[in-house]
Amino acid sequence: MIMNKEQSALNEAMKPQGEYVVRYDVLIPNTFGIEARARCYVEYSSAEALLALITQGIVTSSCLHIGEGSNLLFVGDYAGTILHSHIMSIELLHEDAQRVVVRVGAGVKWDDFVAYAVSREWYGTENLSLIPGEVGAAAVQNIGAYGVEVKDLIQCVETINLQGEKRTYSADACAYGYRESLFKRPAMKQTFVTHVTFALSKEKQFKLHYGALRQHLPSEETQITLSTVRSAIINIRNAKLPDPRELGNAGSFFMNPVVERQQFEALLANYPDMPHYAQSDGRVKIPAGWLIDQCGWKGKAIGPAAVHDQQALVLVNRGGATGADILALSDAVRDSVLKRFGVEIWPEVNVI
Repeated sequence: MIMNKEQSALNEAMKPQGEYVVRYDVLIPNTFGIEARARCYVEYSSAEALLALITQGIVTSSCLHIGEGSNLLFVGDYAGTILHSHIMSIELLHEDAQRVVVRVGAGVKWDDFVAYAVSREWYGTENLSLIPGEVGAAAVQNIGAYGVEVKDLIQCVETINLQGEKRTYSADACAYGYRESLFKRPAMKQTFVTHVTFALSKEKQFKLHYGALRQHLPSEETQITLSTVRSAIINIRNAKLPDPRELGNAGSFFMNPVVERQQFEALLANYPDMPHYAQSDGRVKIPAGWLIDQCGWKGKAIGPAAVHDQQALVLVNRGGATGADILALSDAVRDSVLKRFGVEIWPEVNVI
């Protein structure tokens, strides 16, 4: 088990007592199971509490706002303050015959929200089932899977910055791209997401064309429901991705590279079986996992850090790995892909 007893106790103990809780010298929760400590850890349960923390000077420019730590790799202790949202509200703002508009707290676990939407027969989130993390982080990262990105569902994002200013960004203003958003830019480091508003459909609509999803669904169209789609995706992800409670990892470590058409055609001539996905701008996306697998990395390790033996896109902590160990493995994998294919792959995980 990667997560030790102290980390487990921390997760359980850090429930807001009132509007916020402050603790010092604690292990930072993260799904890699890396033992990194924070000088200070602050968790708040409302936007008003966050404003109070800013006013009191507890939240400063040294703060790092995190979700579950599911997309982070700590290469050492964090000298500043870790900030975490425990805003857990789900509020229905509008409903008509075609759609619903729902406002969700940044601290809600993403998959809990997906389960909530599916149980109410709201269409849109089901392809994003079982993605780790929280709603606020999902909006920052623009999570995506099986042909759907969360940007397709977002209506607006509410924030508070370090000056105590509230601002709501429309989906267009969020400047979303592949695993990219306005909130990932350095200038937005001191802006914190508090709520995300989603527009979901009440009319039956699925996206089932991506990858092997169709193969895991009933052949009869009438038997395909939100629940069967969610179950299929959960089964696929469980088969490919290790449980971070048992084997430390951050899910997909690398982003899928998008290359120019000319480079893609040259690669395809040498690798005719290479999977690929055409993009609207004429470029082509190539699965990073396939590139890594072709370089022979699946199941290979450097010390306690390894490439997962079922999914080459996932780097794992076999036990006792440091952030530096994981980073060294990442660099070695990236070098191999670049030398063989001339394609540069970049980490999706944020290195702290």
